[in-house]
Amino acid sequence: MSETTMGKGRCLCGEVKVTASKMSHNVGSCHCGMCRRWTGGPLLAVSCGNGVSFEGKENIGVYDSSDWAERGFCKNCGTHLFYRLKESGEYIMMVGIFDDDDNFVFDHQIFIDEKPAYYSFSNETQNMTGAEVFAKYAP
Repeated sequence: MSETTMGKGRCLCGEVKVTASKMSHNVGSCHCGMCRRWTGGPLLAVSCGNGVSFEGKENIGVYDSSDWAERGFCKNCGTHLFYRLKESGEYIMMVGIFDDDDNFVFDHQIFIDEKPAYYSFSNETQNMTGAEVFAKYAP
């Protein structure tokens, strides 16, 4: 189990502020086609469990992206905020919205089989294919 800490962050315009009471230090990347289309590249995020609170909730838009998850964004500036698993309520938060990034460690990648050839991270990470992700986490 990864070490956790309290994390505070905000969207680009500051209209949405987030506090995550149990933010992981472990950064992961998702290379699935949906995440790449949503972010314009690989998604970089941290798990925050369901201990997440927001100021400015009225500025959060939510897109129901699949049967198992939804994606949240600031309706004012467009900042991508989270990927939330519907069944567990777990928030996977965009790592770039958090203020203090000195303690993050990039250590895992998922949907590695969908990663396009035009980029590659140099970090040594744990890698999982889409099939492995669904086998491990699908409800």
